[in-house]
Amino acid sequence: MGSAGTVLWRVAITGVLVGSRVQGFGGTARPCALTSGHRRGPGLHVQCSCRVNESHRPEFIELKRWLKDRKFEDTGLVPACFPGTGRGLMSRTSLQEGQMIISLPESCLLTTDTVIRSSVGPYIKKWKPPPSPLLALCTFLVSEKHTGDQSLWKSYLDILPSSYTCPVCWEPEVVDLLPEPLRTKAEEQRAHVQDLFVSSRAFFTSLQPLFAESVDNIFSYSAFLWAWCTVNTRAVYLRSTRQDSLSAEPDTCALAPYLDLLNHSPHVQVKAAFNEKTGCYEIRTASRCRKHEEVFICYGPHDNQRLLLEYGFVSACNPHACVPVPGETLVKYLPTADKQVHRKMSILKERGFTENLTFGWDGPSWRLLTALKLLCLEAEKFTSWKKVLLGEVISDANEKTSLGVARKICSDFIEETRAVLRKVSDMKEGNMLLVNQLALVEALWMEELRILQASAEIVSSL
Repeated sequence: MGSAGTVLWRVAITGVLVGSRVQGFGGTARPCALTSGHRRGPGLHVQCSCRVNESHRPEFIELKRWLKDRKFEDTGLVPACFPGTGRGLMSRTSLQEGQMIISLPESCLLTTDTVIRSSVGPYIKKWKPPPSPLLALCTFLVSEKHTGDQSLWKSYLDILPSSYTCPVCWEPEVVDLLPEPLRTKAEEQRAHVQDLFVSSRAFFTSLQPLFAESVDNIFSYSAFLWAWCTVNTRAVYLRSTRQDSLSAEPDTCALAPYLDLLNHSPHVQVKAAFNEKTGCYEIRTASRCRKHEEVFICYGPHDNQRLLLEYGFVSACNPHACVPVPGETLVKYLPTADKQVHRKMSILKERGFTENLTFGWDGPSWRLLTALKLLCLEAEKFTSWKKVLLGEVISDANEKTSLGVARKICSDFIEETRAVLRKVSDMKEGNMLLVNQLALVEALWMEELRILQASAEIVSSL
């Protein structure tokens, strides 16, 4: 196995997650599938009035025994239930900066090498075209879960969530309530998973000699979706030696038992990598943590739309959270008499100024204001468009006009957000089966409303 790329994470003491997993972790830096990931169990997070040590539970006793047999040495973290985040890992002692919190031996990691050495390995080796690393991992998970008590990975499989809260698992009518472009991304992700499943059916059929039951029942779409979400939300980054029997897609995902019980906080920092000398995947704190507090990692500087799409939760007061402004929206706020609108938009598109336009906790982004300043240029000032993109002030009138448009866009977004929240509230009352999915949508829109209100105050003060 090759060395893993170094990943910056975080460890903290506080954090509030909505829709986070009931059974621990999310993903760390997961380059496979679409982006990176995290997950939770069914429904919303477990509500606890205080932290509760869960190391006595049978599934965790068995997991610890299984890990110990594979040379894992306990570093003082125990599973516990926390208010706000649900199940996570608690430190039994105070943690100092630079201290090792987890050192997971390679023998504990579930990689494509694990898959190739398993009973499905020979079938993967002879299948053409070669399956992708992601498909190999998903196939192994479905197979091992079906094997049940006979699986060598049962102790790990038993603590995995039985379902996930990512939009790829939602009902279409709930996905329709997501803001753009998140809705589009969620629909594309669902189509990606469905296409992968359909295109892999012949491969699944080839595995029939391994099972007494029909593979059509074992490798159902729901089973495959569960496996895909497990990898997409829980895997850590680990660059493996390329397997000749797998496709040339990047083989950089590994499932890391116990380590993946760690929850996410955007406010903390750790360092993580595979240590070639020790043969372990190691995480060290970059800050202190008090005794009996929850230990967190950070899955990356992701906004809430990304966290919800990839991990199935929303992080309250996320400093990276923002509200995207589609580039095409800007044209709606310009005077219809402006004959240079199309030329201005063309310039913005050519130079990448119709992407990553946002409102944040600190107001409209520089890119958004810059795009608006160019769009608001008077005809006689249009030749100065290059100076605008360099950040120069063209005129007081241009500054005032662009801020006025930003204020109007923000105001309209606030009203649209409130309208969606009213619709979500009505749907929650009428459909109890979708209440958990709708609660996540509501949490996302509520955070976006707070961001827009903060931005509105800042723009009004300029």
